[in-house]
Amino acid sequence: MFILNVCESIPTEITNLIATIVTLIKIAVPVILVILGMLDLGKSVLSQKEDEIKKGQQIFIKRLIAAGLVFFVVAIAQFVVGIANGGNNDNNFWECAAGILGA
Repeated sequence: MFILNVCESIPTEITNLIATIVTLIKIAVPVILVILGMLDLGKSVLSQKEDEIKKGQQIFIKRLIAAGLVFFVVAIAQFVVGIANGGNNDNNFWECAAGILGA
């Protein structure tokens, strides 16, 4: 994703780096949290102890919630910036933020 001269005072390399980081956070963090949760749950199931299984389920649910929150915080930020920009090209700040966040 390349942002073409949207933010005049910020170098294009920095805005592209931020946009890439936001995309990675939006995709990688939830995936990693779900995979780690599945591994924890798998370990507890393999131990075949009722207490360990319940503990593994709780950890898995917490990681699913954390993954959802990470994904939706970025999505909500994109939505809010997209609404604030509103297709208005007069305000460089919101146009810059929308370009960086991919809104």
